[in-house]
Amino acid sequence: MSDKGCDNHCLLEARQIGRQTTTGEWLIRNLSLTVHPGDRIGIVGPTGSGKSLFLRALAMLDEIQEGEIQFLGSPVQDKQLPLFRSQVVYLQQRAVLIEGTVESNLKFALQFQVNQHKPHDISTSMELLKSFDKPEEFLQRKSSVLSGGEGQIVALLRALILSPRILLMDEPTSGLDPETTKQFESMIHTWMETSDQSPAFVWITHDHTQAQRIARQLMTFPSGALTPCL
Repeated sequence: MSDKGCDNHCLLEARQIGRQTTTGEWLIRNLSLTVHPGDRIGIVGPTGSGKSLFLRALAMLDEIQEGEIQFLGSPVQDKQLPLFRSQVVYLQQRAVLIEGTVESNLKFALQFQVNQHKPHDISTSMELLKSFDKPEEFLQRKSSVLSGGEGQIVALLRALILSPRILLMDEPTSGLDPETTKQFESMIHTWMETSDQSPAFVWITHDHTQAQRIARQLMTFPSGALTPCL
């Protein structure tokens, strides 16, 4: 990754991002980040420092009042948002699942027109589930009976099935036990190493030990300073 701006190999760039309240108070301001293929970026900082606001801005989920988001070297227009969100996938702290089975949740995003060309079959899901030691019967479990950790596993699997270019993750393991956290990190590592797209992630974590495990660079809030992991 580079702080010199977006070149021909850049995936995503945030330029001097700012968000403010209706009364004009700046919540975050002058924050920039450039993401290239293969980047593993951790975001750390105290509660309330703007980490989640910035990540939501990267995902283009909230309107920004200052700055610009570029994807693959060009500003993202409103009509391009469905395609953008199929390639830049946001994973929040608490999983949001639809009613039905695990399998129906995994297939859900593939129903949208922008994703219909992407393949989906049971074998793909099972290979992913093996990382969490889940049997094939897990696919038929109702989402309503899943634990919080199992729900987050399903949300991750659903994101990875989309073959995103970038994962944006907001403390995705904060509610997981240590063993499931380890499995979650392992799945992300496997995805990064085996994908033919050389994907990237930006991962908010409150755990500095985890940040050192998963990231190669750290963005520290509230300043937005970017440093390599030691």
